[in-house]
Amino acid sequence: SCREQPIFSTRAHVFQIDPATKRNWIPASKHALTVSYFYDATRNVYRIISVGGTKAIINSTITPNMTFTKTSQKFGQWADSRANTVYGLGFASEQHLSQFAEKFQEVKEAARLAREKSQDKTELTNPALNITSHQVLPSPIISSNGPGEDKLFRSQSADVEITTEKERLKKMLSEGSVSEVQWEAEFFSLQDNNNKLVAALHEANANVDQWKKQLAAYQEETETLRQRVAELESQGAHDSSSENNKEELSQTLEELELLIKAKDEEIQMLKSQKCGRWEAEGEREETLQKLQELEARNTELEQRLHLAEQTL
Repeated sequence: SCREQPIFSTRAHVFQIDPATKRNWIPASKHALTVSYFYDATRNVYRIISVGGTKAIINSTITPNMTFTKTSQKFGQWADSRANTVYGLGFASEQHLSQFAEKFQEVKEAARLAREKSQDKTELTNPALNITSHQVLPSPIISSNGPGEDKLFRSQSADVEITTEKERLKKMLSEGSVSEVQWEAEFFSLQDNNNKLVAALHEANANVDQWKKQLAAYQEETETLRQRVAELESQGAHDSSSENNKEELSQTLEELELLIKAKDEEIQMLKSQKCGRWEAEGEREETLQKLQELEARNTELEQRLHLAEQTL
């Protein structure tokens, strides 16, 4: 609403404790969501809200008795007794988690001050609470969670129920933390590995494209040289300029040997790069087969060149 304004926003993966097992986390969505602190100036209330599509994933009113717990470097959680659940947030970095935790503490303190102010105002305006120092109430006065609401007189049985509920939430929180730490660590590890594999796949594809271009140029150059060797073989010793051609051919052969050596090293490097990238297995097999065929063709051509050199 227009009276409620966001005061802090961040991005995080949202989880809720499994209501059946109270031990496992259930992801609220496949992707990270925007999680925001909202302040209602009219009611003097702070809330944490996160919306996924048209559904409110988190709608948690901050109270002074809430605690935000960091369970790992990138994961934190808090229990909401009103919603009868435990919320968990997985952040992209430790810095984002620290910023959210600091804001939680600030909002919690502001909620506490707002409650105390509301209590003082209620005590001053309610004549029923003006009792002397000699009077003793049969049960303590416990205000409701939200500021601005009327105070409730609770019996001793209600206090026992509240204590039991707090113990239940603490137990649920501790049990959820055990499996959450392992799950959250595995989740972010898989996410990092996926990003690395995607980057490696893009790099491999770029290397393959570059190699294909170099291979086409190399094949064209090899074919030209093969035709020239065939012409020199036909001319033989009858060509008056055979000496010059022999020198030029020798120089060309040396250059080709260096080029073949460089290509062999590049082939070995490409092979080693390709062996560790299982995501591109089909393309690697095809590329390796082409490379093996090229190696065989280069070896055959090199033998022919040596033979031609010996003949000349």
